[in-house]
Amino acid sequence: MYTFLALAPILVVFLLLVVLRLPAKISMSAAYLATALLAFFVWHASGAQVAAATINGIIVALTILFIVFAAILLLNTLKESGAIIAIRKGFMDISPDRRVQAIIVAWLFCSLVEGSSGFGTPSAIGTPLLLALGFPAMASVMVMLIIQSTPVSFGAVGTPILLGVWSGISDKQDLAQSIAPTSAENYLLQITANIGLLHALVGFLIPLILSAFLTRFFGEKRSFIEGLKVWPFALFAGLSFTIPYFLVAKYLGPEFPSLVGGFIGLLIVLPAAKRGFLMPKDIFDFAPRDDWDKDWLGTLDEEQYDDSIAPKFTLIRAFSPYIIVIGLLIVSRVVTPLKNFLVGDFTTINLANLFGTTISSKIQLAYSPGTILIITSLLCILLFKMNRQAVKRSWINSAKTMIAAAPALLFSVPMVQVFINSGSAADVATSLPAMPILLAESAAGAFQNAWPLVSPWIGAMGAFIAGSNTISNMMFSYFQWSTASQIGLDSSHAAQVVALQAVGGAAGNMISVHNVVAACAVVGLIDKEGYVIRKTLLAMIYYVIQAGLIGMGIIFGDFWWWILAIIWPIVFFVLMSLTSRKKAIN
Repeated sequence: MYTFLALAPILVVFLLLVVLRLPAKISMSAAYLATALLAFFVWHASGAQVAAATINGIIVALTILFIVFAAILLLNTLKESGAIIAIRKGFMDISPDRRVQAIIVAWLFCSLVEGSSGFGTPSAIGTPLLLALGFPAMASVMVMLIIQSTPVSFGAVGTPILLGVWSGISDKQDLAQSIAPTSAENYLLQITANIGLLHALVGFLIPLILSAFLTRFFGEKRSFIEGLKVWPFALFAGLSFTIPYFLVAKYLGPEFPSLVGGFIGLLIVLPAAKRGFLMPKDIFDFAPRDDWDKDWLGTLDEEQYDDSIAPKFTLIRAFSPYIIVIGLLIVSRVVTPLKNFLVGDFTTINLANLFGTTISSKIQLAYSPGTILIITSLLCILLFKMNRQAVKRSWINSAKTMIAAAPALLFSVPMVQVFINSGSAADVATSLPAMPILLAESAAGAFQNAWPLVSPWIGAMGAFIAGSNTISNMMFSYFQWSTASQIGLDSSHAAQVVALQAVGGAAGNMISVHNVVAACAVVGLIDKEGYVIRKTLLAMIYYVIQAGLIGMGIIFGDFWWWILAIIWPIVFFVLMSLTSRKKAIN
């Protein structure tokens, strides 16, 4: 009964948002109310605990809205200055094929952004860029969320591993005794190598999947196969990222796999694409805008671009704001003295022990990607010599879009925080564990020796709830290791199970409600969050099933698990192809 009740908030979200496709502000307000009532009356969390979790959620939501505003501001600044015309033409010169553009912008460029910053920044940068290139708003969001998988585990210079996994396992005595004489630091490096291998084996197909989804859901023919026709280039781009990504994870640690993988991938793929290497023969483009489904469109004004007109700026000058953003993100995350200042007491507002609970919150605007995006937007005024009226329009329009997105985030993030913090009762000895922990424990009891197959789903559930691979790893890394030990796995194989947790947690970002809400907000796609999740859920299912099958093959060495891992992607592609064909016939 308690397991079902713990699952109830997730079921409410899924039913209202995904099945009934109600707006997120309605779905998440209902989910928040259900979660708060369960936490108070069933889990016996105090009123102060629920209130503290709610306030913490509101603070987190406001920090996300700050990033949303800043991302839209940069897009509007590029539009008002005319720089976006040069950026569009630059990508069109590489290839007018939308599949190729999506792979280059999302998979390679935004994986580099993920490696430097994480925490939703790729969507904040890449989604409006795809919109400006002429993608439907919903297509832009879907593409960006699908790539929020492979690079995520090593996003923000390795934060999901260094902070998420490490904080989950570093101080556990039974783990230290089990891995002796290996130090916890070396054990973390072992887990990192496992994560890199699993992501590489699963994720190299992501460019092909996002291309096929693009044509399946947004092409005139609604054809999954039309996206698969770009397979030579998609696999080339997938391997150009995942091979250096894995090697860096194995030999250098968790800080730079996504950063280096994205950078090397761009160095390899961009020149090759410009020379026509492995380019598709048939060009895929969207139907005329008048024929688009109204659900694809956001509230941002339609822009008309004539790529035949010589742009006002050179491509390098027009693209320089993104170079500035990446440079500032890397410097602020890698240069230790600067990072310490940006996250130090002088630049941080700490709200400790809210309402007398153990829940604390902090505000670090100086370290936020939003601040870097705003600084870059201000520099653009000088860089592009913008007039006062253009600047004013960009700020006003950005504020309007942010305000429209606020209600959904102000309910979804507090719901998540109450869900995570539902386990504190007055009498700890008789209290239930927090809802997500109870769900994980129930799953462990049900699946036993098949646990590596289920492990990625727990990570995905954590990310879906919390909107963060880092938080998912914090909640479940030690639980995953403990469960692996209880079913008789040694420390080396238990490290594989922890890696499966991190990989699943990364995949869960594709469907995380507040990630989806934030990404939709950036392009003005309000009240369509459920439509997006219905699409990205399919990609997430591919990812976690494939990770589980490979994990079973690695841990138990059974030949048949490897056969299933080869068969599953084929089955996935065939099923999607058949559904698209049926749609076309109907």
